[in-house]
Amino acid sequence: MKNLLLTTAFSLALATPVFAAGTHGGGHGEAKAESHAADHAAMMLVGQPGKAEGVDRTLEVSMRETDDGTMIFEPSTFEIQPGETIRFKVRNDGELEHEFVIDTIEQNVVHKAQMAQMDMEHDDPNSIRLDPGADGEVIWTFANEGTFEFACLIPGHYESGMHGPINVGMKMAQANMEYTKGTVKKVDAKGGKVTINHGPLLNLDMPAMTMVFRADEALIARMSEGQDIEFVAEPVKGKLTVTQLK
Repeated sequence: MKNLLLTTAFSLALATPVFAAGTHGGGHGEAKAESHAADHAAMMLVGQPGKAEGVDRTLEVSMRETDDGTMIFEPSTFEIQPGETIRFKVRNDGELEHEFVIDTIEQNVVHKAQMAQMDMEHDDPNSIRLDPGADGEVIWTFANEGTFEFACLIPGHYESGMHGPINVGMKMAQANMEYTKGTVKKVDAKGGKVTINHGPLLNLDMPAMTMVFRADEALIARMSEGQDIEFVAEPVKGKLTVTQLK
């Protein structure tokens, strides 16, 4: 009996390291699974790849560098409703390689840090990388409300200005904005500028006057000389910009 107990104890002792090793290996597997789950959850937050036949709107995006060394997207922000499927027609109008990546702000921070160590080219449905003069598209369905981000994560490009918000389902925030009445005096569609004779800009504490504003292509297309409008202007990258239009 005594020999049997000793033999059993010895067998258990031999089995214990094997069990521990299995747990350790499983730990790595669990970490990988958790990381994959986190990436999947983040992807679900921003939405999912859309289908061409389900596109609701097409938005054109330009990527380029400015004379002062800033790197920009035009337009610099997007307003989208939950459930919309958007075709982003992206063109690289600059002289450097750029990319267009849609994700949560947090995930872009993580990916940007990874790319700072090694410039990795994305091959995902939520991104596209383009050589100078090239164009392409990303089709995406935005499922949830919130503020997400489009960005270029090539080292140094984000820091040079290549990022902007994607506001999904922000109707209440827009409704609470102070709109200013004005009359369009001149439209420079090519330059992305519009001259407006306007009333006081209460959100900027500025008096009534005639000023030149920046505006994206979609908003400029809705304005014409002599038109009476109600608009919201905000500073975007140091330039007064029309961001909302009734």
